[in-house]
Amino acid sequence: MFTKEKKQKVIAEYKKSDSDTGSPEVQIAILTSRINELTEHLKMHKKDHSSRRGLLKMVGNRSSLLKYVKNKDINRYRQIISRLGLRK
Repeated sequence: MFTKEKKQKVIAEYKKSDSDTGSPEVQIAILTSRINELTEHLKMHKKDHSSRRGLLKMVGNRSSLLKYVKNKDINRYRQIISRLGLRK
């Protein structure tokens, strides 16, 4: 389960300034950690289709945010991809 402490740790790792909690990089990092946890849940509970739907929505949301960052600044996009290990 994605607790408040885990979220604060992710925000602290990816924030750009002290008051930054909603930049695209932070949002992508939070979504990625939630996606990873939900993926592990779905490996054990294969028939949990409602959680699978939520996972697909989160993946789509993260994809949209990544597309936004890529169109704004390609260097930021490459940096966030490498830090999160999203592309192979």
